[in-house]
Amino acid sequence: MNVVLLTVGKTDVPWVKEGLDLYASRLKHYVPFSVTEIPELKKVSALSKQQIKEKEGELILKQVGPQDILVLLDEHGRECRSLEFAEFLEKQLATGAKNLIFTVGGAYGFSDEVYKRANWKISLSKMTFSHQMVRTIFAEQLYRAFTILKGEPYHHE
Repeated sequence: MNVVLLTVGKTDVPWVKEGLDLYASRLKHYVPFSVTEIPELKKVSALSKQQIKEKEGELILKQVGPQDILVLLDEHGRECRSLEFAEFLEKQLATGAKNLIFTVGGAYGFSDEVYKRANWKISLSKMTFSHQMVRTIFAEQLYRAFTILKGEPYHHE
């Protein structure tokens, strides 16, 4: 199974990109991992927040196949500890789906259509993080989950 981090917009904060690249390189030891960046919309000043979410939602859904598992990284999603996330990950990997896609939406969140298509919603915290920072935070948690599953000494509990 391929694991994909799908984001709206480029990773343009240098230290975020460095952190994301670090964990992406570590993840390749466990699973085929990639980051797909959907370009930000142009000329959005004339659009409402809802219109922006809908247009971004269309672009997100174009990246998701019918058999893919889509997990939204969403403030309203289920919160879990790292061990619970590792268990969740293990169950998803066992499904035999081709792609497990974790998605970070744009500044206004996800469209209703993306919510309808999603298989799962996960929250990384009750706190709010920038859409840039979430990329590195999530990649680290994904790496942590794989080390937990492999019984490696990265996670201490």
